[in-house]
Amino acid sequence: MVSPAALPQQPKQSGASIGNWWQSRLTEPYSWRDVAPINVSNSNRLDQLLRAGKLYLSLQDVIALALENNLDIELQRYGPKISRADFDRANAGGAVRAAQNNINTGTTGGGSQLVNGIQSSGQGVGTVSTGSGLNVQNLDPVFTSTTQFAKQTQPQTTLFNTGTSSLISERTTSTFGISKAFLTGTSVSMGFNNFFSDQNSGRLDFNPSKTINANIQVQQRLLQGFGFAVNNRNIRIARNNYKVSELVFKQQVIATVASVIGLYWDLVAANEDVVVKRQALALNQKLYDDNKKQVEIGTLAPIEIIRAEAEVARSQQELTISETNLLQQETVLKNALSRTGVASPALADSRIIATDKIRIPENEPVQPIQDLVNKAMDFRPEVEQSRINIDSSKIGLVGTKNALKPTVDAFGSFQNNGLSGLLNQLPVPPVPGATNLNPIIRNPAAVDGFFLGGYGTAIGQVFRRNFPDYSFGVTLNIPLRNRGAQADMLREQLAVRQSEVRLQQQLNQVRVDVQNAVISLQQARARHQTSVKNRVLQEQTLDAEQKKYTLGASTIFFVIQAQRDLTSAQANEVAALSAYARSRNDLERATGQTLVANSIEMDEALNGTVARPPSTVPGVQ
Repeated sequence: MVSPAALPQQPKQSGASIGNWWQSRLTEPYSWRDVAPINVSNSNRLDQLLRAGKLYLSLQDVIALALENNLDIELQRYGPKISRADFDRANAGGAVRAAQNNINTGTTGGGSQLVNGIQSSGQGVGTVSTGSGLNVQNLDPVFTSTTQFAKQTQPQTTLFNTGTSSLISERTTSTFGISKAFLTGTSVSMGFNNFFSDQNSGRLDFNPSKTINANIQVQQRLLQGFGFAVNNRNIRIARNNYKVSELVFKQQVIATVASVIGLYWDLVAANEDVVVKRQALALNQKLYDDNKKQVEIGTLAPIEIIRAEAEVARSQQELTISETNLLQQETVLKNALSRTGVASPALADSRIIATDKIRIPENEPVQPIQDLVNKAMDFRPEVEQSRINIDSSKIGLVGTKNALKPTVDAFGSFQNNGLSGLLNQLPVPPVPGATNLNPIIRNPAAVDGFFLGGYGTAIGQVFRRNFPDYSFGVTLNIPLRNRGAQADMLREQLAVRQSEVRLQQQLNQVRVDVQNAVISLQQARARHQTSVKNRVLQEQTLDAEQKKYTLGASTIFFVIQAQRDLTSAQANEVAALSAYARSRNDLERATGQTLVANSIEMDEALNGTVARPPSTVPGVQ
């Protein structure tokens, strides 16, 4: 489980200044955070390995270049950052957004690619989003304020209430409030309200007047929405999603490293195949030259020159195909190791010199298959991803289950009031129907002097709690059918069960992958041993056939056939070496040991900088 402290901090917004720290603190919640532009520059390692139009690469150089420059890995570096933003969102009470991350198992640095006739496609790896159930309230404090000025003119049907036939009121309202919800299901709001009024009515004792109140309201959910388990579920899911995003990145690193290792060994095999085809061409060219001399001196029929010449043409064609296959393999590998592909002319025109060779150990280390399976269960990141996602889905079930409960909320409100004003200077209008119709001047002694005064008088009443209000209550909301919540709960449980079945399928597939990888390695080793023996046999056969031909005991047909058999045996040996390297690579990937076997540090992969220096380029110390 990743703790909040372990999560990386988001970069600060641009424009923050140490000198204006107070301004930065005030504006920080309302500023966006700049995301740096994408990096399309290759690491210096690529230039250091490029000499005189040749790119010298060891296996460790290939891995380091992939970690630094491969775009599939660069794409997945954004995953943990996105999950970190979702974690911040969940801490504010927001819903968790699902993320679909496609693991590219190809080697191009972007999308699927047809390599050696095999279509590589991406694997979808998703995170868990907020499911159904009660929404979490806003956990960030919110400040609200309203200021309003209003003037109203109301015709009156009687003079008795206001003493005027046209009541003119001027009101200024100024309110301030702050509210916040908590993970316990509690919500608190506090307010401070000011109402200023001035009317042309002589009936009022105080005019203009000021009415002030300060209040606090508390609401506590008692059933639906009560408790930490319900209200912090999004935070826990977001924390799990961050862990999943790290595992997705690790899975992409494994996939990319395994792919470039396979490409490198294919390149080595392609180089060896070119050597074999050149040797075959040299043998056929020598046979052609020898036959031409014998025809010239009359010891051989002219038709044999044509036969040997056709064999030279066939060998030349095979060499051309082998060389172009090598060029294609180099192009694919360059694209996987560069952020700009082969856009650079220097890289595009360079030829790759592989400095490592495929080596098969004398004795293969033997490990029990169950130990390899257990290792795969512990180290393969996709298995841990599935387990974490199931845990997140079960966390989400808490909210869905809680939504089945009735709504019972307790609330309380506390308010202190204050009133102040000046003595109304307008004369008191006479009562309709009275004998004395002269206006009456208001006697100051006839009003309560407690309310006479300005704004401070009203504020003092509020803080002395001279006029308090209290209210308490409980609200109850009971759904009589509740079918929607029941359906949501059933659906979420079924989804969890589906995820558990998928996990079991995944575990079964891991076992199959490990067993197939072990069998494939055994087959590749046996194939190589057979190919070596067959190549030795064909070398001896060709030598014997050439000697017989020199003595006149054989024909050119049998010599050509022996040369073809030798070339085929040499090509099979190269293919067997390549198959062994790929099988060894597949076994490491199937058991989750790709990173360990190649000494890869995840911190270096995440930062895109490998501390290990590049290999020494031949001729450069």
